[in-house]
Amino acid sequence: MKRSKYLIALVAVAAIIVAVNVFLYMQSDKLVRVRVATTTSLYATGLLDYLAEQFYRQYPNVNVRIDFIAVGSGEALKRAAKGDACMVFVHAPSLEREYVEKGVLEQHRIIAYNFFVVVGPQDDPARVRGSGNVVEVFMKIYAAGEQGKAMFVSRGDYSGTHVREMSIWSLAGLDPRGKPWYRESGAGMAQTLIIANELKAYTLSDIGTYLKLKRDGRLPNLEILYSNDTELINIYSIYIVKSCTGEERRYAELFADFIYNNQELIGQYGIDKYGQPLFYPAKSKESYLYKVWLKLSRG
Repeated sequence: MKRSKYLIALVAVAAIIVAVNVFLYMQSDKLVRVRVATTTSLYATGLLDYLAEQFYRQYPNVNVRIDFIAVGSGEALKRAAKGDACMVFVHAPSLEREYVEKGVLEQHRIIAYNFFVVVGPQDDPARVRGSGNVVEVFMKIYAAGEQGKAMFVSRGDYSGTHVREMSIWSLAGLDPRGKPWYRESGAGMAQTLIIANELKAYTLSDIGTYLKLKRDGRLPNLEILYSNDTELINIYSIYIVKSCTGEERRYAELFADFIYNNQELIGQYGIDKYGQPLFYPAKSKESYLYKVWLKLSRG
């Protein structure tokens, strides 16, 4: 009798162990999707796919997929506010600050930076080469546009690049919107550059996207005509969306930690193809970059 009870107890324990293991297996086998809204420049250059691949290698047993939603920074932030993303990659400090203050975003970390550049046709009809500052560059483009000598293509999409462009026009005391020589693409950086190339027009671009398309032979008519490390620094940040919860949030935070702690991957990306990094890791200049970010966030 005692032996039968003992066997029954063993069977019951074994059944519980099997059930627990099956449950854990089913949980680990469940694919978790992390929705990441991102600025187009990070995605179009291939950097984000590269970082995701490295993340999967470091965590081979984590059944997660990073779903990138490539839009402008403004749209990425709107999606975060609607709960349509769990994590965002953006480069528009003045917009970011608004959403932080609204309680949409948290866990801000700067992960990378590069620079904006003014690109345009090789013959440079506005004569912007050698200009003293970027405000002078835009004033020259405006004057040449009014004379029918030049065109400018704007993203016009409330992205980080578009916000910076409009800030420069404002500093110049000019408003080109509605002018026949000023076109708004309503598209990402890559498409805007391609349109500018076709029109032999000027535009403001992040240097990473420009270098990629230039190397691929897609911008034969465009050259970098003005760059300035101090005026045109371009800062990339990541945030967790406050409303995001559960497993998606857990893995979004894990991915954010991975990127922040492995910024050397960002610095290495692109050197073999372009002879220079497309983006620079933020850690070595973190204090300085936060000061610049605060200044830019005030508009």
